[in-house]
Amino acid sequence: MSVGLNKSPSNGLEKLTSDEQQAKINELRRLIGPVPNKLSIYCSDASISRYLVARNWNVKKASKMLKDSLKWRLEYKPEEIRWEEVAHEAETGKIYRSTSIDKHGRTVLVMRPSRQNSKSTKGQIKYLVYCMENAILNLPPDQEQMVWLIDFEGFNLSNISVKLTRETAHVLQDHYPERLGVAILYNPPKFFEPFFTVVKPFLEPKTYNKVKFVYSDDLNSKKTMEELFDMDQLESAFGGNNGTGFNINKYAERMQEDDKRRASFWTRGNPPSAATQPALTSAPLDSINMGSDSDATDVVKTGSSPSQGLESEVEFPGQNMLETDGSKNAT
Repeated sequence: MSVGLNKSPSNGLEKLTSDEQQAKINELRRLIGPVPNKLSIYCSDASISRYLVARNWNVKKASKMLKDSLKWRLEYKPEEIRWEEVAHEAETGKIYRSTSIDKHGRTVLVMRPSRQNSKSTKGQIKYLVYCMENAILNLPPDQEQMVWLIDFEGFNLSNISVKLTRETAHVLQDHYPERLGVAILYNPPKFFEPFFTVVKPFLEPKTYNKVKFVYSDDLNSKKTMEELFDMDQLESAFGGNNGTGFNINKYAERMQEDDKRRASFWTRGNPPSAATQPALTSAPLDSINMGSDSDATDVVKTGSSPSQGLESEVEFPGQNMLETDGSKNAT
């Protein structure tokens, strides 16, 4: 059975045969046990394999990670966030989905940190989650990953927030594992590299290795962009030939149309084959198998484990994640 996760040198799939991969997927699904119907899509082969890749195919560690994500989704309800709730965060074009894709068919998220228009960490994370959900919505069926294009034009020291970076890394790495194909840091200023060294401990090695520094005056950088993108579709701000920029009114229309599709997308389900895998049946939140199945060394790189206490009681692992005053995940 096809796992549905594109094979690449960075995801480790080449180390296991397809039968070995499927066996680990089935084992992890058994460890998870029954889940509510609304979460069945996150227990598809493709989804489970992303968590396995993120934990180097360690079934116990991947199981713990996926359980935490399922509980986060039940409480945070990222698929229910709508444009009207985050439109104010989007006004400056600090994050948006490009109209173009890369040569691998991956959704492209454009990020411009210099256009930050909010001081609310909670609001910024909520908009980031909305953008991630929207990017996933627009991925082709055979693709699990996306591209980030980060434009550093106008970026200065006032735009740096270690706390927001840490919160961002926590959400993306813990709940959207292996969704990033590559992150292009376009024309970062010289002072950014020391900052990147500071935040490196917050990042998993797999994530760090997907980051590429690209400079408009460097020939090798230009080659990198040409290999990844159709230059006629790529925005001129990134060296492409497309002069169309961000327009909040047009973007709002696109997002509102996407919101109409989201309900059916996230409830469509992706049930496994009954011939080889146990059926996914409806189950209450507290019936998800939360038995201790992780190593003591399974420490999240953000500096705290969001799953503490889950073995003995049902608890939303990220319930304090977005607090700005004294959160255990705050910087």
